[in-house]
Amino acid sequence: MEITLSLPDWVQPELDKLPTHFATVEERMAQVIHFSRLNFMYKTGGPFAAGIFERDSGKLITMGVNRVVPSSCSSAHAEIMALSVAQKKLGTFDLGGEGQPAHQIVINGQPCAMCFGAIPWSGVRSVVTAAHGYEVEALTGFDEGPVHPNWIHELEKRDIEVITDVLRKEACNALAAFGRSGQIVYNGRLG
Repeated sequence: MEITLSLPDWVQPELDKLPTHFATVEERMAQVIHFSRLNFMYKTGGPFAAGIFERDSGKLITMGVNRVVPSSCSSAHAEIMALSVAQKKLGTFDLGGEGQPAHQIVINGQPCAMCFGAIPWSGVRSVVTAAHGYEVEALTGFDEGPVHPNWIHELEKRDIEVITDVLRKEACNALAAFGRSGQIVYNGRLG
């Protein structure tokens, strides 16, 4: 048996338009928010995107977008897609392994319960977020699950840097646009 998850056809042409490096977390987040908007505008998934970058150089490794509904796979969240593509591209399950630069995941919203769990196991050394979990839920109707109340501390005690509120207003505007779009909100058992 085999499971195959893929990014939408529009992702690679969009990646090809981008520079190879982004100096600041704001520049990185702007692209993640752009991809989150494109994903629901093209109706290829939910309003979530994540990018994997080399933290210090700003080199873009890949972008991932939410693919739950088109893939019929509840775990095809943007973070999982981005981490999986980056690991495949770099040939490693550990994005923090020996000889690797420090990798950073940039996400347009606070990670949900599942994606929070995937972050320490991925090996990334830095997490950058925009919208808070309660904002994601209020603006979109998605249930973010039972996220640990001290999620930032839990990552930091594992030597994973956490930077929050980067372009938060812009991310919330994109999430609100999805909320107004009438597209499917796929909470388990519909809520």
